[in-house]
Amino acid sequence: KNSLPLVGRAGVGGSEVMANDRARTLRKNMTDAAQALWRVLRTYKDNGFHFRRQAPMGPYIADFVCHSAKLVIEVDGGQHGLASHQAADDRRTGWLEEQGYRVLRFWNNDVLSNTDGVAALIEAALVADEES
Repeated sequence: KNSLPLVGRAGVGGSEVMANDRARTLRKNMTDAAQALWRVLRTYKDNGFHFRRQAPMGPYIADFVCHSAKLVIEVDGGQHGLASHQAADDRRTGWLEEQGYRVLRFWNNDVLSNTDGVAALIEAALVADEES
């Protein structure tokens, strides 16, 4: 998964089409961890939380987003531990938070080895949203 921002903003200079094409490609080539988390997130639909995967949001593509709960979930591989990726992730998180979204980040290995724990943290965030 590539977490670098797209060139330009959605709707400017054809980048909206680029973002949609890139998101479609990412949906077709999800990592094992993203696929595992997607199976979990789809179950929340019964409780009124509809998640979208690889969703264009401004200059970024969020791994998963629930617009009604204003919650973005990112699943990161080891490359996100590098300083260059951390800086890009911080910019991305900052931009998403400026738009009113909360961002939860999980490592691929956490999703794969502790899916229930990750699901519990997501559920807690969704419940906190309902209570506020």
